[in-house]
This record gives sequence, C-alpha cells and structure tokens, in this order.
Amino acid sequence: MTPDSRLRRHCLLTPLALAGLFATPTLHAAPRSLRLGTVAPKNSLYHRQLVELAELWRTGQGDGAKALVYADGSQGGEAEMARRMRIGQLQGALLSVVGLREIEPSIAALQNMPLLFRDWAEVDYVREKMRPAMEKRFLDKGFVVLAWGDAGWVRFFSREAAIRPDDYKRMKFFAWGAEPEQQAIMKSLGYTPVPLETSDILPAIQTGMIDVVPSTPYFALASQVYDTARHMLEINWAPIVGALVFTAKAWDDMAPAQQAAMRAAGEKAGAALRVQARQEVVDAAAAMAKRGLTIHRPTAEQMKEWQALADKLYPRIRGTMVPADTFDEVMAHLKAYRANPTRP
Repeated sequence: MTPDSRLRRHCLLTPLALAGLFATPTLHAAPRSLRLGTVAPKNSLYHRQLVELAELWRTGQGDGAKALVYADGSQGGEAEMARRMRIGQLQGALLSVVGLREIEPSIAALQNMPLLFRDWAEVDYVREKMRPAMEKRFLDKGFVVLAWGDAGWVRFFSREAAIRPDDYKRMKFFAWGAEPEQQAIMKSLGYTPVPLETSDILPAIQTGMIDVVPSTPYFALASQVYDTARHMLEINWAPIVGALVFTAKAWDDMAPAQQAAMRAAGEKAGAALRVQARQEVVDAAAAMAKRGLTIHRPTAEQMKEWQALADKLYPRIRGTMVPADTFDEVMAHLKAYRANPTRP
C-alpha cells in the first residue's frame, strides 16, 4: 500500500475527517492556517517554491484560509522547526538532513558521509533506491514527505588560506548545534568545532568566533559569509540533501483532490530545486570569485590526504551519525551502481 493510499484510507475511516471532506468552508468555526518554515534566505529559490506551494494550499482551502512562509530561520534552527511541527506551531518545513534526522535518523546517510558520492548521478541513484522505505519511515513518525531537493555541494570557506586537512586543525569550525556526534568525531581527529545555529554564522565568522564555515557556495554568497571568509576550498565534501515535509495531521486535513495537486506540485518543486541548486554551485562560486574570493583547488596528491581523512571518518560515522544498517545499505547501492557498465 502506498503512503497516499494509506492516508486516503485513514481519512475515510475517520468520521471527523469524513465530515470535513464534504463540509463547505463556511462550516469551519475558524479559518484554517498553514505555517511553513525554512532557514533558506527570503526571496531565494527555496523560499519562492515554498510560497508557491503555500498559495496552492490556500487556494484549495477556500475563503478564509491563510498561509504563511517563514524564511531566514525566523522560526529557529532546523531542530527547533522539527520540534515546532510536532507541537503544531508549524505544519511543514523545508529541511536539510540536519532537521530531517530529528524526525528520522536514517536520513543522515544521504548527507553525513563525506567524499562518498562522486557526482550528482550517484546521489540521485541512492536517494531513489532508498526513497520508498525512507518515506514510509517518515510517515510512521507522523510526517509526509512532499518533495526531495538538494542545495549543492559543501565547500570550506575560511578566513585564511587552507588546502590540506591538517591546515584546518589550527582553525575553529562552525558545527551544527544539533549534531553532538559530529562534534565529538571532529574533536577525536584534532579539529575544533564550535556549535552554533545558522543565524549565528555571519556574526561568528565576522568576530572570529569561528574561522571556517562548511557551506554551499550559494549560502556563502547569499549570507555574505564570503566577505570575511575569503578563501574557498573547491572540494565536494558532501551534498546538502533536503526535503519538504508536512505533518500527517495537516496532510489528513486536505481533501484527496488537494493532496493530489500538492503532491504533483511538490514533485515539480523538488525537481526545480535540484536543477537550480546544482547550477548555483557553479554560478555562486564564479560570482564570489569576481568579488575577491580566492578559490583553492587541491592537487591529486592533496586529494589523497582528504580521502584518507574520509576513510578515518567512516567507521566513526557508522552507528553514530548514521545508523549502521542504513550506512551499509548506502554502500551496497553505490557498489551496485559503480559496477553497472551502462551507468551514465
């Protein structure tokens, strides 16, 4: 049974939902509202896609419905937004793995395995292989995945020039406040993490509280991080993978026809996000280079040092940041993909 059919069956078996399905908007005691959150900047592609989906929902709900989209992390960091959805303060959010893992930890396999994916084709292949089971896990936790997207490759932006892994050991790294496991692993390898929220990154890099920001080029450009962190290491450390999730309660409140419309719009939005985000890696880096950013490209020998670091990270990540069974599943999918002579 698919997630959609399961939800439709749930609606039909719930008397209150059945009544709501056939009721006209005028029978509601109060106007319905939809509140969506994201840490993405206002007017960015990610924010605009959320606004379009929110408007589609509002139109389908009829007169009196209100839809609000909160950008720039105004509803807190991603872990906080996951909490707000659980208590009903938000009905949905566009989250990266940092927030999604607060709902379902296995999602971390798509983002928290550095230097594992060689290109976007590998990311897409593994995500699609894992998608049905992953969406069911989210549904079991009370959330519906409406769209899958990504936001580009993580690069390292630093106040001083750095190319080798050891160059960064003298610097202080931004680290997600909601990922203590990552911080422990970094410390075990001789690095210095400073746990912060997204909204703290710019003042922290400006004041010297941190020296390095692992970030996509688009975020570094939009947030103006590169004005202070004037050096970028061109290394595809990890993809930023994300999804738009709704609470199952908010989803169940929609009529089947509106669910179908939202599902189609979500698929379209996810595809647009993936295409645009991947191009923005190139465009944003070029724009920053014109404004004084220095881009460092590791040599083949230096990349061997980075791969050696990743190899040290994998056994530490397996079973801590990424559940062991999911870690093994990703490795198996990649092995099968790379062994296929007809792959792109």
